[in-house]
Amino acid sequence: MLKIGRMNTLTALRRTSVGMFLGDPTSDPEDATDILLPNKYVPESLRTEDEIEVFVYRDSEDRLIATTLVPHIQRGEFAALQAVSVMNFGAFMDWGLEKDLLVPHKEQSRPMRVGRWYVVYLYLDEQTDRLVASSKINKFINDRAFDLEVGQEVDLLVYEPTDLGFNAIIDNRYRGLLYANELFQKVFPGDRLVGYVKTIREDNRIDVTLQKPGYQNVEPNAERILQVLNESGGFLPLTDNTDPKLIYDQLEMSKKTFKKAVGALYRDRKIELKPDGIYLTGNTR
Repeated sequence: MLKIGRMNTLTALRRTSVGMFLGDPTSDPEDATDILLPNKYVPESLRTEDEIEVFVYRDSEDRLIATTLVPHIQRGEFAALQAVSVMNFGAFMDWGLEKDLLVPHKEQSRPMRVGRWYVVYLYLDEQTDRLVASSKINKFINDRAFDLEVGQEVDLLVYEPTDLGFNAIIDNRYRGLLYANELFQKVFPGDRLVGYVKTIREDNRIDVTLQKPGYQNVEPNAERILQVLNESGGFLPLTDNTDPKLIYDQLEMSKKTFKKAVGALYRDRKIELKPDGIYLTGNTR
């Protein structure tokens, strides 16, 4: 079945002066639609009856058309796109194809401006049968997860700041919250990050974090401390009494994470702890 707004595997049917017409061999013959792949996208090696992977959408004249270009977003997905023009009926986004993607005014969470980036969702408007995007993200995601587990690694797309931190889209399906006081790096809407499910609350709402839970988080942070120690001549003037902000400025981690990592390094005898700071084993002053 042909999927508008998605990649499709189609069969080359016949070559014409304007390009190659493609068809879906799985379609019911009564519903079959031949789709043009314009000449500029036809590979030299493509022959009749060959299969080819193409993206299907509607051109500026509202005809179904195929392209070998892969857009920045596909139907049913979220992505950060840049607004390239604004009209009285909506904004147009660059999604990597010749025809820009429309975000109607009614689908804008706030008025869009040229040059700005926005996280949007791509869907097929049932009334017009056209692909359109919406920045009203919350109506397309579920904030109650039923197939996630605490500690599970997930893909995150940050989409809006909140009073507590940032809302993020989890695995293109769910809404999760990143708490500001647990972020030890700069985060912006549109960022794609690897995260972890921290908590699934009683109402099934989800809290996520960028740190691996438990001891799994120690190893990469321990490696970070060793790296900075080596770069600093084997000494860091950091102790249990050091201000958390100073630890973050030097290591980009929380004080709690810092203490866990230091404890692991000390147990492995890779560092020595003295009143004035941390020394690599064998590097004393």
